[in-house]
Amino acid sequence: MLKGFRDFILRGNVVDLAVAVILGAAFNAIVSSLVGDVLNPLIAATVGKPDFSSVVLHVGGGEIKVGNFFNAAVSFLIVASVVYFAIVVPMNALLARFKKAEPEAAPATKTCPECLSEIPAAARRCAHCAQPVAG
Repeated sequence: MLKGFRDFILRGNVVDLAVAVILGAAFNAIVSSLVGDVLNPLIAATVGKPDFSSVVLHVGGGEIKVGNFFNAAVSFLIVASVVYFAIVVPMNALLARFKKAEPEAAPATKTCPECLSEIPAAARRCAHCAQPVAG
């Protein structure tokens, strides 16, 4: 029973997932700092307020905090763009650099000159008309 659990834990995808979660949490701190300490002050310098939390709709007796939704949407777009441009684009470029060009495979079939049917490339005789075929 413990051997099965050990094999499960040491499986590559479980370890990779654990590393991804840990790195994701650390990266979240970096992106949160980027948004809160760099981009929000830039927004405040241009617009006048660092966020949209003051935008509230009063409907009946309740409040709809539209500004908080806008803040979350802007933060999501910033996080998505940072992840894309800082991780995905460089990783794709790196993988493309290391990816080897696959050699072009020889055709698997050839055409019989006598009956024009497709036969295997290694065949010496046509299976349809029994004529010898040059290699």
